[in-house]
Amino acid sequence: MTSATSEIDGGTQGSSASEEVGGRAQGEAQPAVWTAGITVRFGEMTAVDGVSLEVPRATVFGLLGPNGAGKTTTMRVLTTLLRASEGEARVNGFDVRSASLQVRASIGYVPQALSADGALTARENLEFYARATGVSRRERRDRIVAAVQAMHLESMLDRLARTLSGGMLRRLEVGTALLNRPAVLFLDEPTVGLDPGARALVWDRLHALREDAGTTLFVTTHMMEEAERHCDEVAIIDGGRLIEQGAPSELLRRNQAGTLEDVFTAVTGRGAEPEGGKLADVRTQRRLARRLG
Repeated sequence: MTSATSEIDGGTQGSSASEEVGGRAQGEAQPAVWTAGITVRFGEMTAVDGVSLEVPRATVFGLLGPNGAGKTTTMRVLTTLLRASEGEARVNGFDVRSASLQVRASIGYVPQALSADGALTARENLEFYARATGVSRRERRDRIVAAVQAMHLESMLDRLARTLSGGMLRRLEVGTALLNRPAVLFLDEPTVGLDPGARALVWDRLHALREDAGTTLFVTTHMMEEAERHCDEVAIIDGGRLIEQGAPSELLRRNQAGTLEDVFTAVTGRGAEPEGGKLADVRTQRRLARRLG
């Protein structure tokens, strides 16, 4: 079998949107995210091993697991940044291989690493990302206003991004991801490095976005308590394999557990890593926390 390729720059458009799933209108009848047997190999190492998911629209879905479990790799496949070695995946009804441009046009992506430009103001970051994501000049102003209102960014628009608090930065980054009006918003560890108050504020705005716009939220995290509180459905991945999936209450009942961390222990045979995980991850998150302020 072939190994996973490096980052995909454009993607092969083997069929039109209408040939793929009948275009965006028909895509709305499909699950927000669907995968069948996604496998990713890097040489002899298998990072993701046969992952199959189905995420309903307008839900908050959490992909849970310790650091190195395959969460980010799975998300990179779904956002067309990495080609899977095997399996199929569709996002918003579009195939991630043959319709990667349509996938990119219908999603937003907030990576774990900071993406805002600290040398620009919040307003300038929004304007830059609007141009970068292909928002037309005619629609740009209205899209930025809508993102500002959705994430409550009014008070920070004229401040340099490097002067913003962690919670403000995350809200700004989510705001930039909303400019193309995504059907699905992918967030990789969105609250890492934030204090409890900032975490609560970010989640408050994410829930408002889901309720007001019907946006599907696909979140990766290794924080079981946070996922239990905020996700409609979760899947636990460990060693690249999906080992449990369902609504948090369903998982608690099925595994006779009191918390999702207890569920994780029951299905993996070991406890979940505390926030920070391995020493290298602790160092990385401390650096990130310092940058977030």
